[in-house]
Amino acid sequence: MPFSILKNVTVVECSTFVTGPYAASLLADLGARVIKIESPPDGDPYRYFAPDPYFSFNFAHLNRNKESLALDVKSVKGKEICLKLLKRADVFVENFRPGTAERLGLGYDALRALNPRLVYCSISAFGQSGPYANKPGFDTLGQAMSGLLSLLTDPDEPKVMGMAVSDYVTGLSAGYGILGALLGRETSGDGCRVETSLLQATLSFIGETAAGYMRTGLVPNRMARVKNAHAFAFICKDKLPIAIHCSVPEKFWLALLKAADRRDLAEDPRFRTRDARRQNYEALESTLAPVFLTRSRAEWLQRLEADDVPVVPLYNVGEVLMDPQVRHLDLVEELAHPQAGKLQFVGGPVRYDGLTKEQSTPPPLLGEHSAAILKELGYDQTDVDGFVAQGITRVAQS
Repeated sequence: MPFSILKNVTVVECSTFVTGPYAASLLADLGARVIKIESPPDGDPYRYFAPDPYFSFNFAHLNRNKESLALDVKSVKGKEICLKLLKRADVFVENFRPGTAERLGLGYDALRALNPRLVYCSISAFGQSGPYANKPGFDTLGQAMSGLLSLLTDPDEPKVMGMAVSDYVTGLSAGYGILGALLGRETSGDGCRVETSLLQATLSFIGETAAGYMRTGLVPNRMARVKNAHAFAFICKDKLPIAIHCSVPEKFWLALLKAADRRDLAEDPRFRTRDARRQNYEALESTLAPVFLTRSRAEWLQRLEADDVPVVPLYNVGEVLMDPQVRHLDLVEELAHPQAGKLQFVGGPVRYDGLTKEQSTPPPLLGEHSAAILKELGYDQTDVDGFVAQGITRVAQS
């Protein structure tokens, strides 16, 4: 459900797939009005990422609480309409390839002259300039180029991830940047340009690991932090996985040994100190793994929690959505779409005490709000019908 924090902020989003839409969705969660401009006749390609008669679940999650304006900004009239909309907007979000917005007449300099208070957010793959600026970019490339993927997979047998980590980190960074610019505008009175990229945002995200390399000269891999954190994943007797993270405090390591009935390992020279355990992680892991095969996951959770060991079940997505803590926190919201029917989503990442929350609205059909937005801008139904006939806009069929 959206809060009312940004209820007087209007965001115009000219972006597709994940990064820009996620940034705008975070603002929508805070109550901003988000108008998503989509190119007719098909709109955001992410609508069709998974088969569905209305919109893919991927698109649906990222585009709740938004309005859809189908608009051909390459046409003279479409550009005119877009500029009229941007003149009264607070935020513009685009994730075109570098240079595209300028070619469309929607570059930062042009829009700043039109609306000096506009916060202009540009999201790219590798930055707005430099040797890689014109390369195409998607999440996997951002993960790989930034070094993140090297920390998530075995370089000798590399696998890509089943989650768009780089895309979401970049969208989150863009949303953070926009909020900073809006706050700065309260003092200066002027908007500014906010830039981020898959490369910049994801490299910043792994900045702790990069700092370690710059300090020591040692190239980290997937196991570096695992060993340092004393973290483990084990399979239990019922074939269900469990995750343990002992971190730095010695009490958690000793509690783990007590719960596992292996206090003898505390005196093993290979494991006596934290550094020794780090150096002999593989031996420690192979020593403990058979122990966890002796009880079910439920038994191990009960036993480990009784000794205050930091432990949780290693869930799949279906399991986590059924977990009593997730249900207690009310993290899943249900919406009704007039055509697509019941929809369920995980809500926003934060909650605020004492602030008004509004009912979320379902993701829009392509062009669902085209007519209403155009009429707000002063066009009448005859104009709208003409724009539809010329292919400048599209109006969703009810």
